[in-house]
Amino acid sequence: MESFFGTLKMELIYDNHFKTRAETRQAIFEYIKVFYNRTRLHSSLGYMSPLEYEQVFKSAA
Repeated sequence: MESFFGTLKMELIYDNHFKTRAETRQAIFEYIKVFYNRTRLHSSLGYMSPLEYEQVFKSAA
């Protein structure tokens, strides 16, 4: 979990200045749902996105 929050801060929070809490929540939601789970490559998953890894795992089962 600590690694995830460190990544979130480095890739999203530190580079942006949010005006409202709602704006911050929306940006975090989009980061997780769109970028982190669908696009970002994870070394622990063999440099695949979590979505791609899940699809490969399901097709192999």
